[in-house]
Formats: sequence, C-alpha cells, structure tokens
Amino acid sequence: MSIVKIFSDSTSDLPQGWKETYDIGIIPLYVVFQDGTYKDGVDITPEEVYQRVAAGGALPKTAAPSPADFIAAFEPVIASGGDAVYVGLSSALSSTYQNALLAAGEFPEGRVRVVDSETLCGGIALLVMKAARAAVKGHSSAEIAAMLEQCRSRVETEFVVDTLDYLYMGGRCSGMQNFIGSLLKIRPVLRLIDGAIVPVSRVRGKKEKAVEQMLQHALLNAKTMDKELLIVAHTLAEEDAKFLEKALREQTDVEEIAVIHAGCVIGSHCGPATVGLMYMH
Repeated sequence: MSIVKIFSDSTSDLPQGWKETYDIGIIPLYVVFQDGTYKDGVDITPEEVYQRVAAGGALPKTAAPSPADFIAAFEPVIASGGDAVYVGLSSALSSTYQNALLAAGEFPEGRVRVVDSETLCGGIALLVMKAARAAVKGHSSAEIAAMLEQCRSRVETEFVVDTLDYLYMGGRCSGMQNFIGSLLKIRPVLRLIDGAIVPVSRVRGKKEKAVEQMLQHALLNAKTMDKELLIVAHTLAEEDAKFLEKALREQTDVEEIAVIHAGCVIGSHCGPATVGLMYMH
C-alpha cells in the first residue's frame, strides 16, 4: 500500500509541532499589499499585517495558491510512489479548493484526492489531524478522503470578532452596519454553516459577553463532543483563549484542548483580538 501524505493550506493554522510530527504539507495562501505579495506564514506574520493596517489603514487582499503551487507540492510525493490527500479552506470562501482540484487533475486518477473542509482555521485543523492519524495507521487515500467527507459536517466552527472594521474593509459588512456596530459596541458571534460565515447572534456590550455566549453554546454540545481534540484559535486574544481553555478543561472531558494562533489570511479578514472554538460532535 502506498504511503499517504496529508496536505492542507495555511488557513488551517496548524501548530509547527503537529506539522513536523505527522509530516503534513502546507501550501500557503498569499497576502497582497500594494508593495508586494507575501506567502502567509512564510514571508509575513499576523503581527506585521496588523501593524501595516494600523499604520496605513489599507487592508491587504488575500489570494489562493495557484494550481502550479499545488502541483509543485504534490509532485515529489507522487514521483516517489506515494499518494496525497489535501483538505483545505472551504470552497464557499476561496478558489483554493478549485485550484487544488485542477492540480489533482494533472496526476494519474486517484493519486491526489482533494476534500473541501467546508470550514476554516481550527476547523480544518481538526480534519487534518483526523487524516494524519489515519494515514499513520495505514489507511489508504480513498479511505481517508471518504472519512473526511463523512465527518466534515460534524465540525463546529464559531468565533467572535472584536471589531467590525476588518469585516467592513473586506466588504463583509456595510458601512452602516460597521458604524452602528461600533457605536453600540456590538460583537457578532459568527458560525460556519454550509461552508459560509453566518452571524448567529449579535451581543451588545463587552466582548466577554459574546465569548461567554460562544462558550455556553459549546457546553450545550459537551456530551456529544468528539473527545479526541478541541481547538481554541485566536488572533492576539491571549486572555480570551486562556479563559476558554480553562473553562473547557473544567467542564468537558475532551482529551486534548489545543490553543492555536490564527495566521495572516484569517487575521486579514477578522482582525486582531478574534477568538474562536472548533470541535466535532
């Protein structure tokens, strides 16, 4: 049976230790400022993105890896006799998935399998870790892809943004929504539904109230949670992340709770001080 290598893109925001332990390949998306194009997590850090936006006020654009980027990543694996499984950013949010499909078409049928995660950030990371552990156990690429397609609907991805400014500058909310939201200090709680980002509630007042609401929604699912792994993801929101991690350790029996830092692409759309929860049930 061929060795299976798992791939994702930079929006999975996998910790370096996980990438090294399971030899997971990462294809970076691009962050585009007026002065140049940078590979997410390779040429630029989230902190640098926020500093640039604060200094100049212009939000960067983000761009998917090209089919050629994917081909370059997959080719050595296929040439050595292995197979590849890629699971990445929701197709509803980016052309990344489509470009990966185009790249897969350049290899013999079945050698590269591409799965739409229908989520982002730590939600993708949950699926990547499922895939990586299955690969270690010797499952085939077909088995791993089928498993991912079966369990992706069980991934819960929810997050709270601290400011509507980034969503506004990125065209994801109107100027009036941004003005009223800022005036009333409204914190939207956002959830991935059918691969798209949907506001499920708007909490007025301190951000902590919105974070608490997100926590309570997760705790409602505590009995049915996958006990293997839960992820807290954030963009420079250390205190919120610590609060959630502590509460979840005390109030669930999940075996591993990992705190991860969201990268440049996620940060470019959500802004600093965003915090989210990702788990399966």
